[in-house]
Amino acid sequence: MSIRDTEFLTSAEVAEKLKLNQQVVLRKLRAGEIPGYKLGGEWRIADHELEAWLAPRSNRTPQTKRAATERAFFKKGKLVSMPAQHKKRVYVLERVVEEFEPQTVYPEAEVNRILGQFFEDVAWLRRELIDERMMVRSYGKYMRVSSYVRTPDN
Repeated sequence: MSIRDTEFLTSAEVAEKLKLNQQVVLRKLRAGEIPGYKLGGEWRIADHELEAWLAPRSNRTPQTKRAATERAFFKKGKLVSMPAQHKKRVYVLERVVEEFEPQTVYPEAEVNRILGQFFEDVAWLRRELIDERMMVRSYGKYMRVSSYVRTPDN
């Protein structure tokens, strides 16, 4: 989505749209619960990010196990811990591997940079992606496996 297509809302506008007290919205923004940008002394919230934040909170959208797992193990885009249960770990790894374009060869330094955005132990995360056959490694180069079939959301 382009910035030209994005409408930025103030905290007061978000509070009005959601029928919430503005202080509640500000508290959620400061805590990082609602995604926003602090510009000067004012908060701005991108309309599409507000919609994405609202979607999993709807009683009309069934919560998938994948979405629940991602919410449980990612905080502010960072992986806080790796699930012990294999199926949940696969969900987490599938989210991480989405950062890599299929059919693109990445040097190890670039892979480490991308994985470092999610988790401190990039070597462990690389091995997990390779062990699950989501990525392949050859001579220090990495590539996302395009034939990898994502696990079903149940």
